[in-house]
Amino acid sequence: MTDHRSGFACFVGRPNAGKSTLTNALVGEKVAITSSKPQTTRHTVRGIVHRPDAQLVLVDTPGLHKPRTLLGERLNAVVRETWGEVDVIGFCLPADEPIGPGDRFIAAELASAKRTPKVAIVTKTDLVDHETVGRRLLEVMRLGEAVGIDWAEVVPVSAVSGEQVQLLEDLLVGLMPEGPQLYPDGELTDEPELVMCAELIREAALEGVRDELPHSIAVVVDEVIPREGRSADNPLLDVHASLYVERDSQKAIIIGHKGSRLRDVGIKSRAQIEALLGTRVHLDLRVKVAKDWQQDPRQLRKLGF
Repeated sequence: MTDHRSGFACFVGRPNAGKSTLTNALVGEKVAITSSKPQTTRHTVRGIVHRPDAQLVLVDTPGLHKPRTLLGERLNAVVRETWGEVDVIGFCLPADEPIGPGDRFIAAELASAKRTPKVAIVTKTDLVDHETVGRRLLEVMRLGEAVGIDWAEVVPVSAVSGEQVQLLEDLLVGLMPEGPQLYPDGELTDEPELVMCAELIREAALEGVRDELPHSIAVVVDEVIPREGRSADNPLLDVHASLYVERDSQKAIIIGHKGSRLRDVGIKSRAQIEALLGTRVHLDLRVKVAKDWQQDPRQLRKLGF
């Protein structure tokens, strides 16, 4: 009988380091929402890679950052908690940006998780030339030496072009302990469908909004009800969701001129929700103001943080 490996690897890094895109590339399906806006990921998302010889569970985490809000503090706590529970830590550093104070801060923190193997992943290599990738790899090696991390592997990858993604998968599997399958065949994420629906709406809402807005948007799916009186071969789900922002001025931006932006958000997210749920959907979106919710423990609880 062949040995079977299984375990958990988490991707950490500063906001917008390519962690979610890499998770989706390895799983082969979209399980984590992505955006050019930093701090898009707000909770841990598990993506599952199935192989005959292994099962690799990838945990995509929020970007570790200097928190300015209670939400930020809670997201950082989630990241630190996660890397204490996994078999391997993948530290993502984008090839198109020099190593900065944020990367050094994370590396110094990672150095304290002494027993967990760490893989340095230089992401977004499709955005730069080979010379820049080489420079970045050298910087990563020096960063490890400076904080006392002996990298188990250092890998440049592009999740967009697919370059070296398979190699990274093989390396991560090689670092996993021997063990049985942890999830049923075909399961790509353990994220509840309602949470995924809310995330798809938030992803659509993040497109094209002003820089100050992304952190202020939260989405909750209030209810999903099968439409009455529909035949079994032509079902329709009514999905009611609320988009929360912190101020009335933000509400106006999200709704747009005569409701145009909100309509766009509905069209984009509905198509993805229908693909996720495998049925036609009527999406009802409401925009609500929850004043300064990122700083309010009671409102954070209500919004699922």
